Amino acid sequence: MKKDNFIYGIHPVLEALHANKEIEKVIVSGSLRGQSVGELRTLCEKGQVPLQYVPNEWFNKIPKVNHQGIIAYISAVEYHPLEQILPMIYDRGEDPFLLILDRITDVRNFGSIARTAECAGVHAIIVPSRGHALINSDAVKTSAGALNTIPVCREENLKETITFLKNSGLRIVAATEKAEKSYTDVDMSGPVALIMGSEEDGVSSAYLKMCDATVRIPLHGEITSLNVSVATGIVLFEICKERRI
Repeated sequence: MKKDNFIYGIHPVLEALHANKEIEKVIVSGSLRGQSVGELRTLCEKGQVPLQYVPNEWFNKIPKVNHQGIIAYISAVEYHPLEQILPMIYDRGEDPFLLILDRITDVRNFGSIARTAECAGVHAIIVPSRGHALINSDAVKTSAGALNTIPVCREENLKETITFLKNSGLRIVAATEKAEKSYTDVDMSGPVALIMGSEEDGVSSAYLKMCDATVRIPLHGEITSLNVSVATGIVLFEICKERRI
């Protein structure tokens, strides 16, 4: 764990939250008590910063610093509000092209996906506030700097976000091996948001039920799945092709 990826100690973390610094998540020892913990919880709720309680033993893997049972991971990017980005896209006379990532937890996969998304002309990447890869210096490096260019939106509730996008005129498409149609047989032109899920579980069933369409990538070898960053690139550039028609 790199020291430049986190801050530690109750007062530095509180100061960072008060200053509205971009924080990925805060991790607190389950045994930590006191008024400051209540203030910490309030600030995290206000800033939609994930707060996670862990056993004391978890902190054994932290470098020898006076962490006081609390650390905060620093985000390497500034998060953008989706409700502001979407009108800006429409105002430019463009059809929104968004990417929703459901529980992509590997930092290198996330960085590779961001790089591909930027090259494909995706307007913004949407991630959940919990259960996604840390956007740290390694993620930015793997993205070849794309994460400094493409907006990332962190949303508390992806169900509500998908509903908001549908009400805003976007078609929601998910890539899943459970789909009947190939990604080349489904109309993905116009305003669209593509959902990609984790390699372990794919897109959550709750989100699949909300989709306007689902697509799969036909595989012809003995291996039954693709790396998620590769799969994302395949579908994104199919959407690119359709957007140019």
